[in-house]
Amino acid sequence: MTKRSAPPRHLATSPFAAPVVPEVKDFALGDRVSHDRYGLGRIVGVEDGTAMLVDFGSRQARIVSPYNGMEKL
Repeated sequence: MTKRSAPPRHLATSPFAAPVVPEVKDFALGDRVSHDRYGLGRIVGVEDGTAMLVDFGSRQARIVSPYNGMEKL
């Protein structure tokens, strides 16, 4: 059995940068989005906060969380 310890905390006097907490992106069914790779699209399916099915016109793509490269318009 392995023990899980708490993540190391960042000290204010540390010369290293503090860990960055990724921002949570919130998308809903029907939202218009822009994706770095696929272009403009509309969300046509939601998979319980783990993935979005997006229609980009010529194709549909499943974009998984944390939705890198996708922004709400």
